[in-house]
Amino acid sequence: MKPEERRREILELLKRENGLPVQNIADYLGVSHMTVRRDVDLLSARELVRVIHGGVILSPTVHRDQAGTPYSLNTAREERQAAKERIGERAASLIEPEDTLIIDSGSTTECLARRLPREFPFTVISYALNIVIQTVDAENVRAVFGGGVLHRNLLMFESPEGIGIIQRHRATKAFLSAAGVSCRLGVTCRNAYERATKRAVIQSSEQRILLADSSKFDRVRSEYFADLQDFQIVLTDDGVPGSVAEEIREAGIDLMVV
Repeated sequence: MKPEERRREILELLKRENGLPVQNIADYLGVSHMTVRRDVDLLSARELVRVIHGGVILSPTVHRDQAGTPYSLNTAREERQAAKERIGERAASLIEPEDTLIIDSGSTTECLARRLPREFPFTVISYALNIVIQTVDAENVRAVFGGGVLHRNLLMFESPEGIGIIQRHRATKAFLSAAGVSCRLGVTCRNAYERATKRAVIQSSEQRILLADSSKFDRVRSEYFADLQDFQIVLTDDGVPGSVAEEIREAGIDLMVV
């Protein structure tokens, strides 16, 4: 196989798999690790791929070209809605009296926010408009809101001051969302502006719970923000691949399937 043909094959692999470790690509193509590294470096220089956390992903520009339309929370609400509702309901059952929660932005976390308990007091720290709205009429909830620049596609507010609010608090539980979950390449999101906020949430929380429907597994997006091992609980639906479920459990993470 000629070098340019091999590089085109690498791009096709990444389009199908979203992201892969370099060694997996080398094994698939039957070439050395160093050969793939040289190809990846060249593709990276052309801004076609990015190297992240031991693996390779398509660049965000290529992702946008492939997807056709940018991410929208309104669209995401309609995808796998039943599974997200089940995940949200189960997540709400984990909330206890006097908890301090941080609830991330996203369509799945919104399903949790709609089911916040009404019978006992607790605190919710949030930075997304769709989450804040769910706390307005909950008299038992002490709501803490980190404002900033509104990113309309995700209804997320982002600012150094908002991150500072998270860093000054300590949460008993944090419920985070993701656009991609890979046992090897970690937990990823779509937008660079999400990353610092999510990292602050992870560092400020005693128990970290990942809410992800099964379509997110074995998928890698451009912005890495956590290892899967940073979470004590992964909550998903029964479409999660068996091999992925086994890897999560072998890592000592509590996998909850609804």
